[in-house]
Amino acid sequence: MHARWMFPLVAILLVPPLQAADELTAKDATAALRKAVGFFRKQVSASGGYLWRYSADLKLQEGENAAGPTTAWVQPPGTPTVGDAYLTAYELTGDRELLAAARETALALLKGQLQSGGWDYRIEFDPRQRRRYAYRVDGNRAGARNVTTLDDDTTQSALRFLIRVDRTLEFKDKPIHEAATYALQSLLKAQYPNGAWPQRYSEFPKAADYPVKKATYPASWSRKYPKKDYRDYYTFNDNSLADAIDTMFLATETYKDKRYRAAAEKAGDFIILAQMPDPQPAWAQQYDRGMHPAWARKFEPPSVTGGESQGVLRTLLSLYRRTGKKKYLAPIPRALAYLNKSQLPGGRLARFYELKTNRPLYFVKDTYELTYRDDNLPTHYGFKVGSRLARIERDYQRLLKTDPSQLNPPVRKPAPRLTRSLREQAQQVVAALDERGAWVERGTIRRAGRADRIISTRTFARNVETLARFIAAAKEGK
Repeated sequence: MHARWMFPLVAILLVPPLQAADELTAKDATAALRKAVGFFRKQVSASGGYLWRYSADLKLQEGENAAGPTTAWVQPPGTPTVGDAYLTAYELTGDRELLAAARETALALLKGQLQSGGWDYRIEFDPRQRRRYAYRVDGNRAGARNVTTLDDDTTQSALRFLIRVDRTLEFKDKPIHEAATYALQSLLKAQYPNGAWPQRYSEFPKAADYPVKKATYPASWSRKYPKKDYRDYYTFNDNSLADAIDTMFLATETYKDKRYRAAAEKAGDFIILAQMPDPQPAWAQQYDRGMHPAWARKFEPPSVTGGESQGVLRTLLSLYRRTGKKKYLAPIPRALAYLNKSQLPGGRLARFYELKTNRPLYFVKDTYELTYRDDNLPTHYGFKVGSRLARIERDYQRLLKTDPSQLNPPVRKPAPRLTRSLREQAQQVVAALDERGAWVERGTIRRAGRADRIISTRTFARNVETLARFIAAAKEGK
């Protein structure tokens, strides 16, 4: 359960100054885009898959953890992130090479799909390493790792990308279509009777073992980390439920199958069940089978959270937009009132509030003892989070005033406009490309040695989409 804020990379491109006289053309941008994509596919890719960061000389590489040259990462910003960039660029430019790149990336994901239907954080392509995993394409392998993870948008991002590719290929690529539908069926079977999903799974739940209950406070809870397996808990942490809901709605739009919409709405019903009673009508990071807030990792105690609760509120707004069902708005006013009252001096929120007392909970650095003090915190985790309550309140009020017929209009992405800002961004991206076709920036390889100049997958994906938007806009003269 890896907090997303832990790994964002601030890109500082080595950009030479712009030359005002050199006006970028669609032809120039197309050549740069093809060069960059060719470099990434031929020099960076591992069997069509990608990691997070590479040293500029490509001798070191890593995902969230150390990885070798025959490993790809699924967890964003890994393989699905690159595939999405290729596919978006194809949709904008019509360049068939970009579609071929997207399909190549999709096929890499197929090689990492597990028997349980989803994906682990990483995919191993080395034959010896693959023996440790129950990859579908390798046939049944007793005792091999078969754990689908929904943490950090891992399986969900891979599946959304496959769905997009499947739709673009008009459902005619049998292996891709079959992999996408297999993953969707597995997610349906992994959903609990109350609508939640676990953080990860290798087996599907038995309904009788997971009774549908409303969230309540436990009679007592240990202040010491119990070291229990939390992977099957009902989980909000890292927006895993919201990512699953988004995936199910995309599947509904793509395959016109009502089961996927029903699963998304069922997950929304779990959110309603999981709202804590007074005096803290918000949400916990995770719940046990009794629907009590529960420990996960040693720095994630039973509590009401100021972080994930804001994500839950945004998910409820999204559910209302997509369904028009006001039951998804009903929990919002009480939660907003409670969270507003719970803000810390300065307007931030505590990540964790003690059950019933509502006192902010923290941990002591190194020892990980619970404390009410915030003067010696571990540095790898955000124990205080920004407040987005004012924005959520505005969005809520706006939705209340919106005609129900206008809640979920057809999604049509506007064509890119050739603004000065877009032209400058594209020109900077082209200027930063080295002779190989790589974008090199300052950064660090953390897990696999040291490097001060790196190639970032996140930056690559962003730059590919910037060039594609510019090309589309320039060709249209907009």
